[in-house]
Formats: sequence, structure tokens, C-alpha cells
Amino acid sequence: MKNIIKKFFFVAIVTLLVTSCTKDLNQFPIDPDSFTQQDVFTNATIAKGALAKLYASLALTGQAGPAGQPDIAGIDEGFSQFSRMLFNLNEITTDNAVVGWGDPGLPDLHGMTWSSSNDFTEAMYSRLAQTVSFSNSFIKNASALSGAEVDSYIAEARFLRAYAYYNLMDLYANVPLATQISTDLPTQSNRTEIFAFVESELLAIQDLLLPSGSNEYGRVDRVAAWALLSRLYLNAEVWTGTPKYTECVTFSDKVMNSSYAINTNDANGNGTAYDELFLADNNTNGAQNEFIFALNFDGNQSQTYGGTTFLVHAAIGGSMNPADFGVNGGWGGLRTTKVLVDKFTPHITQSALNPLNAALGTASQWGLVGDATPNGWGTLPDMVMYETAPDNYAVYAVLADGDMKFRFNNDWGTNYGGSGTDGVLGGDNITVTAGTYYITMDIANLTYTITPITDKRGMFHTDGQNLEIAKIPPFKEGYAVTKFKNVDSNGNAGSDATGNFVDTDLPLIRLAEIYLNYAEATLRGGAGDLGLATAKINELHERAYGSVAGNITSGDLTLDFVLDERARELYWEGQRRTDLVRYNYFTTGSYLWPFKGNQLLGISIDSYRNIFPIPFNIITTNPNMKQNQGY
Repeated sequence: MKNIIKKFFFVAIVTLLVTSCTKDLNQFPIDPDSFTQQDVFTNATIAKGALAKLYASLALTGQAGPAGQPDIAGIDEGFSQFSRMLFNLNEITTDNAVVGWGDPGLPDLHGMTWSSSNDFTEAMYSRLAQTVSFSNSFIKNASALSGAEVDSYIAEARFLRAYAYYNLMDLYANVPLATQISTDLPTQSNRTEIFAFVESELLAIQDLLLPSGSNEYGRVDRVAAWALLSRLYLNAEVWTGTPKYTECVTFSDKVMNSSYAINTNDANGNGTAYDELFLADNNTNGAQNEFIFALNFDGNQSQTYGGTTFLVHAAIGGSMNPADFGVNGGWGGLRTTKVLVDKFTPHITQSALNPLNAALGTASQWGLVGDATPNGWGTLPDMVMYETAPDNYAVYAVLADGDMKFRFNNDWGTNYGGSGTDGVLGGDNITVTAGTYYITMDIANLTYTITPITDKRGMFHTDGQNLEIAKIPPFKEGYAVTKFKNVDSNGNAGSDATGNFVDTDLPLIRLAEIYLNYAEATLRGGAGDLGLATAKINELHERAYGSVAGNITSGDLTLDFVLDERARELYWEGQRRTDLVRYNYFTTGSYLWPFKGNQLLGISIDSYRNIFPIPFNIITTNPNMKQNQGY
């Protein structure tokens, strides 16, 4: 499917058969110059080529690369690509991101002062409406063909339409619901009706989609329907007033028991398999086994100024070297806030490390002494080290700012510090900063190691960057995020020799999210297993830390812990606003971040901003539409 999804710009059948949408799309979902013709669907092979355009409607913006022959007239192709708009509306509006560009309407997103004429909210509405219209047309025309193969194509189209409606419901709430192309002005539906439609579609197609893992990479199978149902049911209480947490648990469990698996292949050997999810070879390095639904990109064959091209370039600025990210330059726009950065500070207690220490080996007479340790220089006993092999000792330790040494039998008769050469034992005190560490000593070779235990999912560039944001426009304000790269697991740049466009695929739904859905739904009263939820989060922690040092117990599992874990695992993947709304934190004063409500320290804002306005031009051209409350 790489040749279909990643290279559809050059698939002649799609290029020939798809025409650009007109401004009629602004009357959503009036016929957008239907992208197919009746005589196109002569066989399943041709229908498969047209199906690629439905996937393309989420990844790309037109027929001629990054710009030219747009699918939607009247909006800029560069900023209107779907996942770029998803980032703008669901990440920039939250504690996860700020942007320093001054494009009209863009600063209003983080300041939370947008209006119904905001270009970005309108662009997203149009892009999703396009996917609905394309899907409706495909379903109608493909239905004239017969056979199991075509039935699965139609089921994929219905999934993509349901996914578009899922986002329309989340972002705008009260949108028209139409399943056929029509020249009549649409009537407005409400969230409950849209929810029921998305739910019924996903339930209806689950067995029509191909079995788990049997479709081509880049296309959805039945697990995608289960995963979207998991996400849908997790938000049901917000959107309909009726909780469906047990249903969320049920479909999360189906996903967790499918062929998809958390990526544990540390292909670049940096101590964690998390970053492989966001590299240029994430379609082959093991990450693909975690991706349930992803947008596929190729720097030569599917070019856009959205997608991961946007996520890589826009996050580079200041002292960052674009070559390290496999591109030719940075756009100096995106950073994050202190609130997200602080979530990656390990909150590990010494008591939580005790079981790990006991598993290292037998308690020895060697220990740690010093003001960096709990008992200081003079209070006995020293922090015990454990024998892992003859003459080798280790300990997991929570240390404070200060100095330490290795000491035998709580006595100064035999002790070692550093030698001035890192890792070599000597007589000097060893200075450490506060943190959690794995410390080893090889007494036979007179060497030692002090390895910080960190959550390696927190990928930030700090050189020249201020953690505290005083004002948004300068790039130096806020840490830069290095999560997305256009280099593969071996450090090689992507396929576009110019460095303009990126190969990295973008997961829209991956298995890690479903683990977190299961945990949250269980805590909210769904009929789940708290022990299983804890085990699944520990899978994510073991990948994040590269060890079991960050593991938790079921007693640590609270709703706020899960929300913070979602931030750590899923930041910049387009879900943060939805999560904060579900927790009633998005608009209230219960949770603040820099420049929330356009104030330095953050303030609460009116609750109507939990949803976005129906675009002004839709309201003015369709008398059947009523604006969302507050706008």
C-alpha cells in the first residue's frame, strides 16, 4: 500500500479522475464537484485507486504536490492540511505547545480568543467536510460493484467518513449529518446524533474490514474500528451525557488482544524504543506494528507543507542544527511550555526502588555515604549497595544535590570517590545533582558509573532556550521539541535530497493510546481490571525508562496520573485538547498553563470555548445552520 498511499500523487488513475472541490464545500456537504465519475468504477482495481484519494484527503491537499491544483478552492494548501490543523486546534490551544508566528488568527489559538472567522478553524472544517464528501461519493459509486474485495474498500471508506465525523463532532459539535451527495442545503444535527452515527457505522463495518494485521500498511483493518470505538466511548459522557466506560474497556481489550504490539525495538540503541515511533523509517523499524491508523508520507512522492514536514521544520530554530533532523532548515515556530516539560521529572521514591534493589543481588558491605544520600556524612548506616557479580556492586538511589563516596562497612578505613577522570575511582568526592540514578562500582577495575534514570519520552532542546516563557514570539521562549525527525534509525536523512519534505509517517491512532484509554475507563467505573491497567502502563514505562525503574503500582494509578501519562506518551499527536475537555480542565481554573486565556500565568475562560464555532461563512450561506453558543 506504500505505492498506493505514499505515491498516489503519481497514480494516474487518481490524478485523472479527481477534480478540485469548489466553494460549494462551504455549504457542507453539498456536492463538491464529485471527485469520481460513474464510468470510473468499472472494476475493483480501479476502485482501489480511487480509495487512495480518500486516504489522501487526510494526508495531502491537492493534485500537484505541496501546492497547485488544490482539492479545496479558497484556502491555503500550506496551512490547511488535516494533521497540521489537528495540531493547531488540539495542541497549540493547550499546555503542550506555543507558536511564535503572527499569521492572522494563529496567536488567537494559544490565547484562546478565536472567533467564528478564524482561518484555521474554518480550514479544518473544510478539510473534514471534504473527506466526508469524497467518502460519500466513493461509497455510492463503488456500491455498483460486487465482491468481498470491494466490500472491504467500502468499509474502509465508511471508516474514514466516521473518523472525519468523529473529529467534526469533537471540534464543532453541531454539524450536518449527511451520507449522500446532495445539492440541497443541509440541516444541522447535534452531537448526540453524530455520536450515534459514528458508533453505528463502526459497529457495522468491524467485520467487513479485513482481519487484524492483514491489510496493506497504510490502510485500516477492523482493529482501527475497535480503536476508534474505544476513543469514542471514552468521550461519550462529555458528548452525549451518557457514560460508556464499560464499552470503552470492552473495545480497548479487543484492540489489546489483536496482532498489534508496542514497539520494543530500540533500533538506534539509545536506550529506549519510543523515539523509533517518530523517525523516517517508522514504517519498517518496528514502529509500524504499533500503528493502528497512520498518515503515510514520502519526501519525494507525497509532498505537503503539513504532516510531519510541518512538525519537523516548524520545531527547529535557535541553536538547533537542521541537519540533525534530516532537513535543510527550520521554520522557528513551535515550542512547548514548562507545564509539559515538568511532567517528565521522575517522581520516584526510594521506597519504590527497594524491590528493584533487592532483585539486583545480595546486600553487601559496600554503601554510599555523603550529603547527597539520605543519611548524610555522619549518620549510619550508609545506603547499601548490592552484589551483582564478584567485585561488582550496584544500587538504585534517589539522591539530592551534593557529594557522595563509596564506603566499605560504614567505616572510613576503606572508601573511594572520583579521580578527576569520569568513571575512575579515586579519593575525591563525587558531586551529583538531585535525581534518580542507577549506580555501579567495579572494585576490581576501580571504575564506577552513575546513570540518570529519566523518562526518555521527554525530548527537548534546551540550549539557548528559556524554560519559562516571558512572551511568545521569540523562538528562545520555551523549550524546543525534538520528537519528530526526518532521519532513520541509522541516522540517515530522508529520501528528499533537497531536505524540504519528510518521510516520517504520522500515527493518528496507536496501541499505546488504547492502553491509556483502558486505564482511564477502568478508573472511571468501567468494568476493567486495575491490575491489567497497571501492567499495561508499566509496559509503556519500561520502554520510556529503558528499565523497570519507573514502574508503578496500582495504588499510583489515579485519573490525574493517567492524564499526565497521556501528556508524556502522546504529546504533539493531536489529542491534548480533547483530553483536557474530558477532565474539565480545558477552560476552567482547575488547571492553568502559560498564556492560557492570553495571560502570562494563565486564567480560566468561558466554557463555550470547549468547542469551536461553526465557520462564519457556513452560517451566512446556509440559513439552516445555527451558531454554537457563545460565538
